[in-house]
Amino acid sequence: MNYTRLVFAGIRKPEVYLYNTMLRGYSLSESPEKALFFYKQMRKIGVNTDAFASSFTLKSCANLLAVFEGKQIHCRIIQDGYEPDVFLLTSLMDMYARCHHRDDAHRVFDIMPRRDTVVWNVLISCFLQNSRTRDAMKLFEKMVTEDGAHPDNVTCLLTLQACANLGALDLGERVHEYMDQRGIGNAINLCNSLIDMYAKCGCLDKAYIVFREMMKRNVVTWTTMISGLAMHGHGRMALDAFDAMLRSGVEPDEHTLTGVLSACSHAGLVDDGHAHFHDLIHGKYKIVPNLHHYGCMVDLLGRAGMLEQAYGIISSMHAKPDATIWRTLLGACRIHGHACLGEKVMGHLVELKAQQAGDYVLLTNIYASKGNWDGVANLRKVMKDDGIQTSPGWSSIEANGEIYEFVVDDNSHPRSKEIYAMLEEMERQLKNSVSWISSCDQYRSRTYTGFVHWKLSEL
Repeated sequence: MNYTRLVFAGIRKPEVYLYNTMLRGYSLSESPEKALFFYKQMRKIGVNTDAFASSFTLKSCANLLAVFEGKQIHCRIIQDGYEPDVFLLTSLMDMYARCHHRDDAHRVFDIMPRRDTVVWNVLISCFLQNSRTRDAMKLFEKMVTEDGAHPDNVTCLLTLQACANLGALDLGERVHEYMDQRGIGNAINLCNSLIDMYAKCGCLDKAYIVFREMMKRNVVTWTTMISGLAMHGHGRMALDAFDAMLRSGVEPDEHTLTGVLSACSHAGLVDDGHAHFHDLIHGKYKIVPNLHHYGCMVDLLGRAGMLEQAYGIISSMHAKPDATIWRTLLGACRIHGHACLGEKVMGHLVELKAQQAGDYVLLTNIYASKGNWDGVANLRKVMKDDGIQTSPGWSSIEANGEIYEFVVDDNSHPRSKEIYAMLEEMERQLKNSVSWISSCDQYRSRTYTGFVHWKLSEL
């Protein structure tokens, strides 16, 4: 942009479109803050800033997360009479969304004279960025039922992401049905999102059907399928899928290897995990190992009780271990009752200033399992003195198209007595019956039958 700025400076009376070209260039450059200075200079010398100028400057504000300056431009938009401009208001919404001012973004959405699909997508994206997942899903249903804008590929992609985050299978299936009706169900990115959604909702059979029916598969497709198998404990099937991926000529990326190592971890495949990690660090896949790969290996060795080896893996890292890796090892120390190593790991977390309430609870449990009640008392005193409090756990479930959230010891639900009574009844029946074990075995058998195609078909 430096040379462009010199050329611009040589023009005696530049037109507005030339100013806009400069603003657009700055908004796309590595120095978007210069667009704000340029916009200010335009106003100062009396150049009439049009909707395009404001739009490009708002994009720079979004890149800089400069919400204060964005609000000033918002005032200018109102003063200059550009409020009816849908394109400009869309840019304004995007700026507020990326700056995490969701209420301001929603207010802009409400005052818009007409809303096209892009506007709806910006608001859905805003809700997802600000952890309002349920609101994002409701917007999709509203778009389908209302006249005007209709969901497009981006809308479906965002909504499937929301469904995957909350495990909202019913809505995810409706999105799938809508995609087929609109003729967009064969898009690779949408199929990849479907696989991810079905896998995270526990429907591996449906995820596999989508995968099997795809005419073309890229690295994201294979990685999503491998990760879906891994998260449900089907480690051997995930490794079979990885082999099929290599045979098909698709090169793995760093996320693929994370999925493979995660599969080994969840299934306890220590030797396979070592073999793939060895290939990774010795350059077989031409991928530089990252923190996620090391974290998977620490988790694999920790689950297997090989805590000293896990600690050695962390010590051998070229990059500085983050809190997540240390926390993974601390969890393994709790499972296997390794108090000495647990104290050492906790020291690393304190050094990183990343210790959390849950870390103290894990170490407290380690001490308690060893009968070290003095250690338990000391840790509880530290937590009390430092004002460290644990956050209550929560979960969510979908029933009849609605998402219900449950918090530990929460009695706010109007039917909480019935809910707790049902939980107690379920616990009683599980303790007094072993039939559920055979049901689990039958489910695993059916699932394996569905995925045995890894070896039978040439994928």
